[in-house]
Amino acid sequence: MASEKKPAKAPSKREKSAEEILTEFQSLRNEQRILANKLSEMEMELNEHKIVIDTLKNVDPKRKCYRMIGGLLCERTVENVMPALVTNKEQLMKVMDTLNDQVTKKGIEINEYKEKHNIRIRGQDDLQQQEEDNNNKEDKRKAIVVNPIEI
Repeated sequence: MASEKKPAKAPSKREKSAEEILTEFQSLRNEQRILANKLSEMEMELNEHKIVIDTLKNVDPKRKCYRMIGGLLCERTVENVMPALVTNKEQLMKVMDTLNDQVTKKGIEINEYKEKHNIRIRGQDDLQQQEEDNNNKEDKRKAIVVNPIEI
């Protein structure tokens, strides 16, 4: 009787190499960074809108003002520009809320990915360990102060 060797079953899903895991992790972090940069730009634009709206509130509605539209400087009146500014400001706020949610979701996704693949970041883990050690020391000191021993 000839002994038959059964071929080892190949895993149905190919396991990712360390490089692939790292590359995917870095792409997740880049996506979050891009979203955060867009959010920052939107915040600056919103602040500019608020400043202009506050400035134009006290101005005569028939007064001339200039507005940049698609790279062209157009002459308008304050009464024509104000509604557009207010609408843009409201839309910016909605977009910022959406971006903020996306940044939060991406952060959660990154944390889950880190836990799933046991990714450790140099420096960050050391700081967390130091904080835990400091908290443990403070807890011990409090315990000593709270429960003094009488002799």
